[in-house]
Amino acid sequence: MSSTRASAPQEAPLTLDQPAPKVLSFWDQSAFWANLGVSLIAFSGAYTVLAPNAEGAARISIAAGILATVLGTLVGGLMLGAAALTGARTGQPAMVLLRGLFGAKLSYLPTVLNIAQLIGWGTFELIVIGDAAEELFGGGPHWLYVVVAGVLTTVLTIWPLGSVRLLRRFVTAGVVLALVWFYAQFFRAGLPDLRANPGPQGSGPFGVDWNLFWIATDAALAVSISWVPVAADYTRHARTGRSAFGAAAGAYALTQIVAYVLGLFALALAAGDDGPYAPFLQVSLGAVFFFVFVVREADQSFANVYSTAVSIQNLAPRVDRRVLSIGLGALITILALRLDMADYFGFLGLIGSVFVPLLGVLVADFFLRAHREWNTAPDAPARWGMVSAWLTGFAVYQLINPGDAGVWTEFWEHARRALHFTPQAWMSASLLSFLAALMVAWLIGKVAAKPPSA
Repeated sequence: MSSTRASAPQEAPLTLDQPAPKVLSFWDQSAFWANLGVSLIAFSGAYTVLAPNAEGAARISIAAGILATVLGTLVGGLMLGAAALTGARTGQPAMVLLRGLFGAKLSYLPTVLNIAQLIGWGTFELIVIGDAAEELFGGGPHWLYVVVAGVLTTVLTIWPLGSVRLLRRFVTAGVVLALVWFYAQFFRAGLPDLRANPGPQGSGPFGVDWNLFWIATDAALAVSISWVPVAADYTRHARTGRSAFGAAAGAYALTQIVAYVLGLFALALAAGDDGPYAPFLQVSLGAVFFFVFVVREADQSFANVYSTAVSIQNLAPRVDRRVLSIGLGALITILALRLDMADYFGFLGLIGSVFVPLLGVLVADFFLRAHREWNTAPDAPARWGMVSAWLTGFAVYQLINPGDAGVWTEFWEHARRALHFTPQAWMSASLLSFLAALMVAWLIGKVAAKPPSA
């Protein structure tokens, strides 16, 4: 028995033609998702992501932002857990799994969208790492920080399952210690009134603008949802479905809440034009523990690059993922050296509007329908009904929250007027688009499952 176990493959397959080994334990997965839940974006983007308005100034209090973070992350964590469970049950990566939902050829559309958003995320992560390193070391060659982060990212993608085990054994403990240290230091420093609105205009009214509260909730949820279209790439290696769901839904949600609340505390303590990381670097031993966050951020870019490679394999199944990973690592490094991704909130909105309703369709068809074989073959037939359910959910999201994207936003505002529809303050674009897609997919599935009348 031991020799059989020792000879079993311990790394991810190189192509789609090879089986995926079931080698990741609950603790391996928990460490992986817990580390993904802690991100420098939680610190640098808390202000923009959790309490935005059209002018980019915060209009809800820190306390309301914390509530929005908790609510959005808990819901997003459950959605992430559902996506993780599908990978564990089928043993297929995320985009290949969509062959069973839409059909082989139609799965190419979400695959291309996923590739585009993952390249964007990977690029953004390298930019964040470069900015954080520059602030940590008091300047220096920004390009060098980006290149080092790109090389580290690429190396991790060559041995993805080994990288997951590395996170469990060495990195997670350092991240937990750093989080505890910064919480203790911030509480010692004394937090300002959390009911007040942060930002350049100073304190504002204590009441909650529910319109902006739901936008903030959707933003927190969108960060969780951004991992939904990659979850199965890792949980296909889970030993059990229960461990896959529990690790993704629980560990990720816990650490994202902890990280975003810490980011909001840092925002409350920031003074003047200090950078977003200044409160971390100003406390005792802050530079030491912040260095842990900077180095660990490479697991975010690693996950994005590896999943991009696996997504491309849905289009080109026999291409070696190592070749793809090296090319993608070089691509995002070049993009990070040349681009400035300032419109982060708009990026999150686009991700949410595409992948939240897609998950609703997947949940309806995978979990709520009577059990059927999930066809991921290269010739899986087209299922236009599921595509229409997905587009319905996408339209619901855009009608409620079309973002701020010029002509695109104007189109959906015209659609609102044509439909005599006015979004209400209680409407969450994420939750309602998810439910709309789920219901339409379920109804279409019920109709399609009816036997023809004699």
